[in-house]
Amino acid sequence: MLDTAPLSMSRLSLLVDLASLLAREVDFDALLGTACERLAKALRADRATIWLVDAERGDLVTRVALLPELPSLRQPLERGIAGHVATTGEVVRVDDASRDPRFDPSADRATGYTTRSMLVAPIREDGAAPVRGVVQLLNRAGAPFDEEDQRYLVALATQLARALSLTTLRAAEGGGPGVVLQGPFNRIVGRSERLAAVYEKVQLAAQTDATVLLRGETGTGKSLFARAIHVNSRRQTKPFVTVDCTTLPAQLVESELFGHERGAFTGADRRVPGKVELAEGGTLFLDELGDLPLDIQGKLLRFLQDRSFERVGGRQSLRADVRVVCATHCDLERAVAEGRFRKDLYYRARVVEIDLPALRERGPEDVETLARHFADVYATRYGRPSPRFDPDALRHIRAHTWPGNVRELEHWVESAIALAPDGRISAGHLPTRRGEGAPPHAAAAPEGDARVALPLGLTLDEVTRRYVEAMVRACEGNKTEAAKRLGVGRNTLARALRAKH
Repeated sequence: MLDTAPLSMSRLSLLVDLASLLAREVDFDALLGTACERLAKALRADRATIWLVDAERGDLVTRVALLPELPSLRQPLERGIAGHVATTGEVVRVDDASRDPRFDPSADRATGYTTRSMLVAPIREDGAAPVRGVVQLLNRAGAPFDEEDQRYLVALATQLARALSLTTLRAAEGGGPGVVLQGPFNRIVGRSERLAAVYEKVQLAAQTDATVLLRGETGTGKSLFARAIHVNSRRQTKPFVTVDCTTLPAQLVESELFGHERGAFTGADRRVPGKVELAEGGTLFLDELGDLPLDIQGKLLRFLQDRSFERVGGRQSLRADVRVVCATHCDLERAVAEGRFRKDLYYRARVVEIDLPALRERGPEDVETLARHFADVYATRYGRPSPRFDPDALRHIRAHTWPGNVRELEHWVESAIALAPDGRISAGHLPTRRGEGAPPHAAAAPEGDARVALPLGLTLDEVTRRYVEAMVRACEGNKTEAAKRLGVGRNTLARALRAKH
């Protein structure tokens, strides 16, 4: 056992920052690349590499490597010093790699690089835990790596393993070594072809300040992808501010977005900044853009065009350096045709358009992977044993069409974990499937009241109001669920309920 030694401030800073860096919705390669750069600098190494043990393939993969010649490598677990450390869990310090029989020169031959000294440590939570990967340093400047370097790298590798446990890199089944690589962004799980196209667009969009429109059914994870765009952009250290356009009363939307001056309206006893000002330098996420009142859409259009605005009750034109990401589940084209959404705002909002696939379109592998991910999350949260699914539970999950998408699956699994104290999930722990086969935006007939009596002579508003009231009753008063079944936003539903007799 190595004794703890004092660490320099730069090294200590890296240890402290690591957990916060990895607990975000980030591109793993970019994030771990930053960690490698800082690690190499802190230990005066020429290069740093993080290898992860791929539990599914049983080999090592460079999730990140400061190797400009080859950005990614794979190698068998039995090969090289990195493989030796991953297999045995030992820390290896080598002053002359060419003289060590465990050294594999194939990477040097492929890259033209010459490895001299090495310091390699296993990534794991503690000395008894399975090895998740390996962190490797090459060629220390001025002198070989020493014992203080080794103590520091062991401490950092432990911290790295603990931080990785907070991400969506799932541990191997049965508690074995390695991790399951589930996708490029933390907290976004899935490897289907449909998602691969989304990942590529998110990564490209994040490199610019272009306005992004995320489209997809309710529950597909639009807010997660919005945050992924933010934290992989140059604005990642600045605020990420969310405005849910469905929850704001129409008369308060402008004040919420742009703020107000003192005396602007009754009760405005002080100046209040809006979400636009609060997002200065960062990203403003407008969730459910399709529910934004028509009279506010023109003011939002002005802001998108030149980033200028005025507070309610103010005369001064203000500017904000803000990147805007929007999301909607609505049919904006139909809204434009019906005059409910401005055509010029529609085009301004969809500079970069990203369609998120419904869960049923992503394939059974993604559904099962997500189910296991949520099971791990809620088992940890509720103190349950390591979860496992019975075959009948997996059949039950695969047979569902998931009209509520990822959010519905998460609620199913959370409920199952709560009802399975031993961690074993059977079909009996899962909800009964309802409403199978209905189109995702179909206005489902109210359960238990399949026929709504509507006498002739009513206005269209009154017909709409009565039908919406029946749907809300069928949903036991849950207006969010009623809006989802009707395929409208919550603001639209609220306006229908307020229609005059």
